[in-house]
Parts: sequence; C-alpha cells; structure tokens
Amino acid sequence: MPDLNTVQKEHPNLCESLRWKGMFIWAEPDPTVQPSNSGYYWCLHTQTCLGPDGQMAEPGQCNVPGRSCHKQDIPLA
Repeated sequence: MPDLNTVQKEHPNLCESLRWKGMFIWAEPDPTVQPSNSGYYWCLHTQTCLGPDGQMAEPGQCNVPGRSCHKQDIPLA
C-alpha cells in the first residue's frame, strides 16, 4: 500500500504535468460515494510513472518547485 502522503492531490505547488485517472471523469462528485485514491499517476511529458528527471510522478514528489522538471502554469497552445 502506498504512503498516503504521496498520493494525496491536495499539495501546494503541485506540478501541472501530473496526471491521474480521475482528471478524465466528467461527472459531478457524489458526496455519498467515498473518494478513491488509486495511486496511479503519470507525467504528461513522459506518459509513464516517471518524470523527465527519472523520479516518481506522484503528488508527494511532484510538488517541489526545485525539481528540474517541475512546471506551474503550463501555457496552452
């Protein structure tokens, strides 16, 4: 089981390249259903569980602005 601190998405400065399955579910949250943190994350740039720097792509690791691949406010084309 993953460390819960690493899979919580409520980190400040979370990298905008981090992706998870819940981002692609277009439905209103149902307060009667317990939230699920599957722990499956990937990087937008590498499309794998590792970022461009070779480190894990997860909220606990992707909230550090000092990380070489950390992005905030990604410009949209």
